[in-house]
Amino acid sequence: MGNPKAFLEICRQEAGYRPVHDRIHDFGEVEQTLNTRERRAQASRCMDCGVPFCHWACPLGNKAPEWNDALFRGQWELAYRLLSDTNPFPEFTGRICPALCEKACVLNRFNHEPTTNREDEAAITEAAFREGYITVRSIKRNGRRVAVIGAGPAGLAAANDLNLQGCEVTVFEKNENAGGLLRYGIPNFKLNKAVIDRRLRFLEAEGITFRYGEEVVCDEAFANQYDAVVVATGTPTARDLPVPGRELKGVHFALELLAQQNRVLAGREFGKDERITAAGKDVLVIGGGDTGSDCIGTAHRQGCLGVTQIEIMPRPVEGPEDPQNPWPNYPRTLKTSSSHEEGCTRRWNMNTLEFLGKDGRLTGVKVQEIDWEPNPEGGRPLMVPKGEPEVIKAELVLLAMGFLKPEHPQYPANVFVCGDAANGATLVVRAMASGRQAAARVQAFLKK
Repeated sequence: MGNPKAFLEICRQEAGYRPVHDRIHDFGEVEQTLNTRERRAQASRCMDCGVPFCHWACPLGNKAPEWNDALFRGQWELAYRLLSDTNPFPEFTGRICPALCEKACVLNRFNHEPTTNREDEAAITEAAFREGYITVRSIKRNGRRVAVIGAGPAGLAAANDLNLQGCEVTVFEKNENAGGLLRYGIPNFKLNKAVIDRRLRFLEAEGITFRYGEEVVCDEAFANQYDAVVVATGTPTARDLPVPGRELKGVHFALELLAQQNRVLAGREFGKDERITAAGKDVLVIGGGDTGSDCIGTAHRQGCLGVTQIEIMPRPVEGPEDPQNPWPNYPRTLKTSSSHEEGCTRRWNMNTLEFLGKDGRLTGVKVQEIDWEPNPEGGRPLMVPKGEPEVIKAELVLLAMGFLKPEHPQYPANVFVCGDAANGATLVVRAMASGRQAAARVQAFLKK
């Protein structure tokens, strides 16, 4: 540690977002950056704790104290080497990770001003690309052939590790490009897709083969063509809301909107009847998580009249502490995203009863305020109606209620499942960690 008192003398400083009146007119990244001096000052706040809970909380095991110290000292290349030892794609997590490490930071317990690990991570990686610290590596091949099915964060992490270990890796992706939810689920205003393309160029140059537009069935015949297969197909089935009126035009899954908008920005054209847009419409988002938030930001940029977001669960507590979920658990507190700041009516304890329409088109949604009461038999609390049903005007409804955990058949012994395909929908950083763990299992299998 260069300055053991920095956490007492320097306050946490976040880069913040572009002004609302500016950012809602484009899909450019909303997050800003600090200058080099300010970034190094923020890194100096890391206390190099005797027990680094940040390292413990990070699914990838990132060694934040080590690379923060290198960053503080201006050793940017060393900082990237330390960071990339555990994190294969820090340019992704540095933009979209909820920073589990920061919630576990000792400074978060001390004064709720943790070290800015996520932003430091992004700054280190951008400097590494800019200064040429990241180069194409020459890899000695071991004669093993491995297939990876799915090019999302888990599949890319597994493919990267296996390739570096010397395997000949082929990645099969059903979509037209790699990235999975990084490309088709996360809006450009959070993650510019040029960031993904930049990393893919290095992966391809290092020998990974990508085959797009191929939906593979991992049966015994396919598995027998390779020494090992990694299944990283994610969670393709969104949770539906089977209430009356679900068939009306204007009711869509969230990813239908998000994926289409990202494809439009990539240059793909859609017909008038295919296009899903919030332009000139009242929008209702059902679901209070990150995907719902992404729908809000997208709706604003498409020119909606207004957005309402409803959630069936109670309103989270405000403030940094959650008495019902104390440290070291992740705090379930009210989160206000950049999209919420752009304008949104948020309501909790709301149950959806019916989609209303005219001539086959959505005009509104009948909802009911509810309470949750303890179940006398134990288990899930009981949902109890409260007050009278009401109608929320909407010409576009986006269902952002999560995804169903996929079920898998019995695979041959050389097949390994990872990421959301194995664990259900979760964070990108957890998917990447799962991909790396699958690569380690494959390597152990191949050594037998």
